[in-house]
Amino acid sequence: MLNIVFMGTPDFAKESLEKVYNAGYNIMAVVTNPDKPKGRGMKMIAPPVKEFAIEKNIPIFQPNKIREIEEELKALNPDLFCVVAYGKILPKDILDIPQLGSINVHGSLLPKYRGAAPIQWAVINGDKTTGITTMYMDEGMDTGDMILKQEVKIGENETTGELWDRLSKIGAELLVETLHKIENGTVSRTPQPEGATMAPMLNKEMSKIDWNTKNISEIKNLVRGLNPIMGAYSFLQDKKLKIWKVEKQKIEEFLKENSENIEKAENGEIIKVDNKSGVYVKAKDGIIILLEIQAENSKRMLIQDYLRGNQIQVGQILE
Repeated sequence: MLNIVFMGTPDFAKESLEKVYNAGYNIMAVVTNPDKPKGRGMKMIAPPVKEFAIEKNIPIFQPNKIREIEEELKALNPDLFCVVAYGKILPKDILDIPQLGSINVHGSLLPKYRGAAPIQWAVINGDKTTGITTMYMDEGMDTGDMILKQEVKIGENETTGELWDRLSKIGAELLVETLHKIENGTVSRTPQPEGATMAPMLNKEMSKIDWNTKNISEIKNLVRGLNPIMGAYSFLQDKKLKIWKVEKQKIEEFLKENSENIEKAENGEIIKVDNKSGVYVKAKDGIIILLEIQAENSKRMLIQDYLRGNQIQVGQILE
């Protein structure tokens, strides 16, 4: 049975850790990021991977930098490092500590979307498919030889959070299958082809909706892609309005069903408010219907619930 050091941090990684543990592999230690303060009380919160390790009495390391535990890792003399959404780059001499190398679960079909946010960018870019790749790690950013791949379809309305949950389970299954192949000597390595694309970390600046340059598909995909991480937003009456769920509609379809005159409406202008179907906003090439929003200092609400206690008026502009 393989002796493994597992490195990971969020719930995505916890799925893999649990699957590897239940498959009977010897997890010698877990390496995860330090606890972080969260919420209004800034209470220190442990990563999901740490919580599972505590429950199963697995030794835990939480270094700020991986070099801090280099000697401890060498002393463990593991067969393999399993790295899943750990959040830190590992130098080559660390990756080379295990006798059988280091493997990674990556949330895309490599070489597409190398980097920190592959799942988010697949949704933001409106991709129809994505998947999971297991790979041997090298010193590059997700450049190592591939082992196994599994493709999945992305739903038209699927959010990053929903896709994240699905891929975390698929990744866990594929990791265990990869470990079986390494253990029984049937693993194969496939160098990545050319044509790599990158998936860099998201930033707050990109979450503001540009009603003048983005088309309705791009706006919907941005909203899906940033749900539930940070949320897309606009300003309404100089107050930030986070937008968590929308639907899109072509102008011709809107005009068939409505008598509102939108010929002179600006991009970002509210052209219809309906307590049942939502708030309709004019965009560059169509209509965006707001279905779930979050006002400043408030909680997420379905638009119907928000409109019961708040007013949004036709003619107001989202900026």
